[in-house]
Amino acid sequence: MFILIALIPALAWGSTGLFSTKLGGSAGQQTLGMTFGAMVFGLLTFLCFVLPNHINMASNIWVVGLLSGLLWAVGQAGQFTAIKAMGVSNAIPWSNAGQIVSNAALAATVLGEWQTGKAWLFGSLAVLLVVIGAILTAKRDAALAAGDTAKSTETTRGIIALVISTIGYAGYFIVPNMMRKFGYISNAVANRNHGVDYLTATIFPQSIGMVVGAFIIVLFFMREGKIMFQAPTWRNILTGGVWGVGNLAMFISTATIGQAVAVTIAQMGIIVGTFGGIYILKERKTSKQMGFIVAGSILIVIGGILISNLPK
Repeated sequence: MFILIALIPALAWGSTGLFSTKLGGSAGQQTLGMTFGAMVFGLLTFLCFVLPNHINMASNIWVVGLLSGLLWAVGQAGQFTAIKAMGVSNAIPWSNAGQIVSNAALAATVLGEWQTGKAWLFGSLAVLLVVIGAILTAKRDAALAAGDTAKSTETTRGIIALVISTIGYAGYFIVPNMMRKFGYISNAVANRNHGVDYLTATIFPQSIGMVVGAFIIVLFFMREGKIMFQAPTWRNILTGGVWGVGNLAMFISTATIGQAVAVTIAQMGIIVGTFGGIYILKERKTSKQMGFIVAGSILIVIGGILISNLPK
């Protein structure tokens, strides 16, 4: 049951790059519009689930959510910048691979989710398979890459954006559980309803942090203040709604099956993003590249299945 819930973010998050590209706009417009959509979804979650169930919304819950949301804004802005530079089918695999490595490492070490030698062995193997699969899906044909200086420059810019994105996303994922681990959130609050109530409570304040972070990034780093309220921003509210569904499912699965497992399964959205970029957005691939993509996708699925059945 919870494994199926963990697959929802793979579908939702794997398709956000497709939605944002189809809906158009600059990286800043896409980031801001997406946060607006996420805030609408967060408000609905607050009104329809958190309030009716009398879930704790103390000030420390707000701090956790706001901080997580600010870090997410860094991650998403970096990913959209990379997509602009590299394309969906290239940027998404690299982005997801970075998230898998950082989150599995943090969950296993900081949160202590892998308690046995077998869990470390098979968990590390699963992450390695997914990362190799991600690299294969993003691999370019050497014959096309040769002499393409402009494309190489764009790829370098995209990779720098992805490094920044990975740091932001890692913080967004780890903060709610790290605060629980270190006692900032009491066990009584954190463990209610298997942890689902606590993580769900952070979603609305998190969405506010996302909007605040997006405004700061768009205004002061991307310098898109003059265009940030144009039509593409409002269209990308839909992207944020899709992302919000995945975020809710992600936090539920994190509370029930652990962050390392939930995040790795969620990153199987690589397959959605990669094939969506090829067949929906018509991003051109050679037959050699398609061979790498198919092989990489198989490794990703095997890694996802392995980490969802880690030995205790």
